[in-house]
Amino acid sequence: MEHVNKQHYSIKKQDRTQINKHKPCLIWFTGLSGSGKSTIANLLEKELYSQNIHTYTLDGDNLRRGLNKDLSFTKKDRIENLRRTAEVGKLLLDAGLVVIAAFITPYNKTREDIKAIIGEPFYIEVFVNTPLEVCEQRDVKGLYKKARAGEIKNFTGISDPFEVPLSPTIEIQTLKESPEEAVSRILEVLKGRL
Repeated sequence: MEHVNKQHYSIKKQDRTQINKHKPCLIWFTGLSGSGKSTIANLLEKELYSQNIHTYTLDGDNLRRGLNKDLSFTKKDRIENLRRTAEVGKLLLDAGLVVIAAFITPYNKTREDIKAIIGEPFYIEVFVNTPLEVCEQRDVKGLYKKARAGEIKNFTGISDPFEVPLSPTIEIQTLKESPEEAVSRILEVLKGRL
C-alpha cells in the first residue's frame, strides 16, 4: 500500500513467547450455529488458563457488537467479518497468546484464507461436527426458527450452505463425545505445539 510502511519494534513475538513460557497459536472452531463451538471453546480456555497459558477468545457475537457492528449478514460482509477477525487473531498471536476463535466459518475458501493470514504453523482448525437437525433442536438463540420462517436471510444450513471442512486438524463429533472429551482431544493436539 502506498504511503503505508510497516513499523518495526524492538520487542518481537519470540520475546513475548519467552516471557509467556508457551508458544502462540490460533485454535479456530468451525461448525453450524448451535453445534457446540462456544461451549467447547469456553471449556478449553478454562483448562488452558488453569495451566497458566495466556489466552484470549474471539467470538462472533461479541465482535459483531463492536469491531464488526458495521457489517451485515450478506455473504460479502460475513467473509469480511471473518477476515477482520483473523487479522485481530494475528495481532494477538504476535502478543504471544493462544487465541481461541468460535465462528461458523461456512466456506472452505474462507478457512484457507484465514490459515494464510495466521500462518499454517500457528493455525489449528477444529470442526465441531453436529448434524443440522440436532442444532435445530437445540436452537438456543431461536435463530433456526426465524430462518425457517424467512425472518433471517442467508442463514447457514438453511438458506446458505455450510461446506464441510476438507482437512481440519481435529473433528469433534458431538453425538459421540462430550464437550469435556472434546477438550481432552484438543489438548492432546496442543501438547506438541505449545
